Amino acid sequence: MSKRVMRSDYMHWAKNQPPARFDLGSSEVPHYKLDRLPITIADLELDGASRHRYLPLRQAIGDKYGVAPDHVVTADGTSMANFLALATLITPGDEVLIEHPVYEPLLAAAGFLGARVKRFVRSPDEGFRLDPDAVAQALTPATRLVIITNLHNPSGAYADEATLREVGELAARVGARVLVDEVYLDSAFDRSSRSAIHLGDHFICTSSLTKVYGLSGLRCGWIFAAPPLAEAMWRLNELFGVAQAHPAERLSCIAFERLSEVVAETPALLARNRGLYNGFLESRDDLAGTPMTDGITTFPRWRGGDVEPLRALLRADYDTSVVPGRWFEMPDRFRLGVGSPTERLEEGLARLGAALDRLP
Repeated sequence: MSKRVMRSDYMHWAKNQPPARFDLGSSEVPHYKLDRLPITIADLELDGASRHRYLPLRQAIGDKYGVAPDHVVTADGTSMANFLALATLITPGDEVLIEHPVYEPLLAAAGFLGARVKRFVRSPDEGFRLDPDAVAQALTPATRLVIITNLHNPSGAYADEATLREVGELAARVGARVLVDEVYLDSAFDRSSRSAIHLGDHFICTSSLTKVYGLSGLRCGWIFAAPPLAEAMWRLNELFGVAQAHPAERLSCIAFERLSEVVAETPALLARNRGLYNGFLESRDDLAGTPMTDGITTFPRWRGGDVEPLRALLRADYDTSVVPGRWFEMPDRFRLGVGSPTERLEEGLARLGAALDRLP
């Protein structure tokens, strides 16, 4: 059994960094101000009560993704959705197969729950694409769960439905399920992708209104799972959060009613910003990476080696931040987000270039 993990060091690091004026480490779009929505006090049902498995929110989530409400479990953000799903799906000693590189809290949660963690590689030489052959080579008869992100965190690589279906079939052959963190999937605006929950009951999917919709403060997360598993997750949550804060549930329902307004400017913003980043990447001999086509984040390699000197210089002299690749087990890379307002991203990239010019 892997050594039990008692915390997420990455989340502690990320939440305790001093703010930078040019935050290239951000992994979400600009926050959406809720006072832009036509909200009255009566809309929030401020009666002090909580609502058990609040059906209107489950219905709103289900309507958006074509999923029946009995497949929807709500949770406090994608992080809690992932933890609740994992806690339901695995027991101590279970073999869990996790992509590499991976978003550290997924790895930490599996370790906390006592999983025997194995890895399969998403190769940087192939743009970090999800490769079913790599999954097949790492699967064993003991594997109980495969964990992936789509879009991939940190690289933003997209896995299409045919690839996901193949991974699901491989997992099913050994009696394993597949957990897909889909929190970035909605930022693949040109793909018209549906949730992997539609590929079969051996898929479990998580997401939220955070990264793509700028509504992280609502902590509106969810899990899609077959009804027996969904029921088990609801019952397990009675040991954890029991119920969500009801005013946040009401605000989330209102946001879903007007989601087209919430997301209205985001596709154009991200398309414009990806183009800026791609031009920057092409201009740099000291960076290697895949041009962005989807998503909010990318994961270039610095040819200078460990990016810690670059991160420190950006902080000290340029009021700019990136996420060092050590948090994704690849210290010569860094995660960069393009969700900022375009003029801020443009200046941040200029500062990144100036810092790179000063380093060997």
